[in-house]
Amino acid sequence: MFVSLQFKLELKREDKEKLIQLMRKQSSAIRVAYNMLKKLEKEKTKNPHSQIYHRLRQLFPELPTKYIDSAVYKAKQYPTDKSVVFGGKRLFEKLCKNHLTDKAIERIKKQWRELRQGTLISIGSKHKTAQGNLLLRFMELNGNLHLRITTGNREFIYAKVLREPSNSKDKWLTFMAMLLESWQTQNYFAYTVELKLKEGEVYGSVSFEIPTPKVRYTKENGVIAIDTNASPIHLAIAEVSKTGELLSYQTISLHNLLGLSQNTKDHQEWILTHQIVNLAIEKGKAIAVENLKKLKRGRKGDGKAKLRKILHQWNAKKFLQKLKRVAMLKGVEVIEVNPAYTSVIGMLKYAPQLSIDKDVAGAYVIGRRALGFREDTPENYEELLKDKAYLEFALERYEEREEELRELLEKETNEYKRNAIKSELKNVEYANEAIN
Repeated sequence: MFVSLQFKLELKREDKEKLIQLMRKQSSAIRVAYNMLKKLEKEKTKNPHSQIYHRLRQLFPELPTKYIDSAVYKAKQYPTDKSVVFGGKRLFEKLCKNHLTDKAIERIKKQWRELRQGTLISIGSKHKTAQGNLLLRFMELNGNLHLRITTGNREFIYAKVLREPSNSKDKWLTFMAMLLESWQTQNYFAYTVELKLKEGEVYGSVSFEIPTPKVRYTKENGVIAIDTNASPIHLAIAEVSKTGELLSYQTISLHNLLGLSQNTKDHQEWILTHQIVNLAIEKGKAIAVENLKKLKRGRKGDGKAKLRKILHQWNAKKFLQKLKRVAMLKGVEVIEVNPAYTSVIGMLKYAPQLSIDKDVAGAYVIGRRALGFREDTPENYEELLKDKAYLEFALERYEEREEELRELLEKETNEYKRNAIKSELKNVEYANEAIN
């Protein structure tokens, strides 16, 4: 499936001026190529591409040869059986009208010139030397995604790419996953880049083919389960066998991501997602994660400002979206499970049983749930819940805590802190009702 995605570039003033000059040259080459193509087709000339290419090399010797090839490619996209007005027929007709004010004419002229002269295109190539695109190449620079624009022989300008995924289905996630994979493996894919000038800003589109690999790593061999945690901010990863046993585990701190720029953070997250997917491939297992729709986020006014600050700096949902996209491209099955009570079950059941961290235990529960296992209450907890003395003790503690919270709520005047107290009070009241 071929897709085309839009983005915007951020350039220094002097670099933008160089780019605009380059756009004007190739735009002129495209117009010349189109007019020659119409003429040669009418004359039924054989191999018109070769004649057009050599003529453009004579007229535009300063243009890199691949820009010439791309100019011919672009010219072929226009219909030769109809008249084409470069810059737009509608704007041209407006310019021909006499009743417009000087200000309106100047505004339309600017738009027309940008459309007529503001194009730069480079056809992609998966050849190792081209690395996806020889002249307009995406690359990482100082932790941010940039577009390297070739302006001459070994002369480049670097433009920062401004683009964020709009939602979990945005194909930009797929493009970034493919891009990072190609950098790591040096197995490149072709992508065509076209830049346009609009109202003084430079916009681009990248076109490429999305592969549809067969799923090779499934839960038939078990899962690599991931639990996202905000306090402290880290990932807990558990390897679970197909029969539900815990085989190995690890935690990955994410504190290094806090305070980074969004682009740098995105790049580091892409690297981490590839590491996790590669682990799943190495182990021959699927990946189990929390259901994206069920993930909780802090909300303004809930009285948990410190936690909200962390959640604002690191978005677990966006990270898991990246992980799903990388896994899809590498043929790894991803299973989403409802995260409800996974932390509680892990903390009460598996943390003491296996002597593991409560968050690793939560990841373990996610993995078992993905494999279809149900969690039974441990025998010692069942006996405890049947003990009358324990239930009376628990009820007394909950009643004491409820009374404390009501007193705090009465004294507290800060609206946000009151919301946090109300939230805890609601949970305590629910526990009281359950015991009674």
